[in-house]
Amino acid sequence: MFEDLKSKTVLVTGAYSGLGRHFALVLAGAGARVALCGRRKALGEEVAAQIRASGGQARVIGMDVTQPAGVQAAFDQAAKALGPVGIVINNAGIALTQPALDVSEADWTGVIDVNLNGAWRVAQAAARHFIAHGRPGSIVNIASILGQRVASHVAPYAAAKAGLLHLTRALALEWARHGIRVNAIAPGYIATDLNRDFFASPAGEALIKRVPQRRLGQPGDLDGPLLLLASDASAFMTGSVIDVDGGHLASSL
Repeated sequence: MFEDLKSKTVLVTGAYSGLGRHFALVLAGAGARVALCGRRKALGEEVAAQIRASGGQARVIGMDVTQPAGVQAAFDQAAKALGPVGIVINNAGIALTQPALDVSEADWTGVIDVNLNGAWRVAQAAARHFIAHGRPGSIVNIASILGQRVASHVAPYAAAKAGLLHLTRALALEWARHGIRVNAIAPGYIATDLNRDFFASPAGEALIKRVPQRRLGQPGDLDGPLLLLASDASAFMTGSVIDVDGGHLASSL
């Protein structure tokens, strides 16, 4: 079903750690050539080495999604090293946990500039790249269920992810005529090294009980939606959001 990935170059932002690293490894395992983008290139080289050790192709490319010129340059570098980019996993993001009354102007702007403005910059650069090379393309935005229902102390993050979901639909509408598909994955609470201690605490355990499946998601729970939206298996899908949350959005208030 995902055989077309073996002929594609995929660009992944925020690819050096967390979910971005996982996405890069999954796509490389499916046969894609992977351009690993982020700011800490030393970490990226570790991911690239892991991919190459398994027989895959990867190239580390520095990218700060807050810098428009650097974003465009990354696509040019990826195309030169691995061939024209056909798939983008728009994953770069940061989080801030703080009461809304205490969020500074710099805090707010920082989260919005990476999580929403940065995703917009990458998506626009991707679309221009696809069109310039005369090829269709797939953009997969990594959103969150916090873009659909809110929680306390994450106002900038929730606002950015809500904007990203609507941006997904707006771009899907405009770019369909170019053969460009724009979809999103909205993960629920996924276990990572960064949140493991919190979810082992009483507050974290209480949150898990609100998930109908009564468990945290694992990174592997995102593999199916990721491969579906990246590949031609979703050729008639655009403007769609796939929730991967153990039923959290369906739970009662």
